[in-house]
Amino acid sequence: MSQTFSLVDSLSLSDLQVYLSRAQRVEDGSVRLIAGSGVLAVYVAVLHPVGLLDESPTILGLRTFALTALDSFDAVVPVRSLLERITRLQADVVDPTAAVTVRLPMQVNTVTWAAISPPRGGWKSLEEAPGSLLESVARAGIDEVAAAIPTGTGEQIVQRVRSEVWGRPIDGLEYVPAGAGFAGLSLGFLGGDDPVRVFETGPWTRLTTQRGHVLVKRRAWSLRR
Repeated sequence: MSQTFSLVDSLSLSDLQVYLSRAQRVEDGSVRLIAGSGVLAVYVAVLHPVGLLDESPTILGLRTFALTALDSFDAVVPVRSLLERITRLQADVVDPTAAVTVRLPMQVNTVTWAAISPPRGGWKSLEEAPGSLLESVARAGIDEVAAAIPTGTGEQIVQRVRSEVWGRPIDGLEYVPAGAGFAGLSLGFLGGDDPVRVFETGPWTRLTTQRGHVLVKRRAWSLRR
């Protein structure tokens, strides 16, 4: 398995840094990198179940980047470590148009959400959703979470509140939880009134904008009508 990947230029490196920095503010954990066919898929977790009794949906962010070579790997690495490497590489950039090679940090093997792979095909297009709706739901949820979690609250209570708020369905969007709006806003995927394309396959829903994708895997109980 390759231990490096080469982005086409330093602009792509900067885009990756911004994306990972936003993801780190949501969850300072790990990132899943899948390289193949000249494309790097970068998955981050925004919400996922913690334990068997947690009814949270799995909500992932996804951005893709062009590679200069046909690297092939599937690796889970710490976000913080990868960001540190990117920062060091940016300091050494001489030609902004030249390809930039990034070496993978040491992998981690205890990330439960990274074992869940969204399907690559079979997506059915649904009616578009207004980006403004997702953004308003996200901002309302952020305020609700902040009001419900005072400073010093225990981790279990924090997780329960986040699960309740972000697992709540969005009115008018079947099977799309409020956490999908939070993911889109937090990762910089929403652009005001820009429409959001919606796709579905099995238990998965995908929200797609020009800036990235939000993937939602529903818990089994939520599939019942």
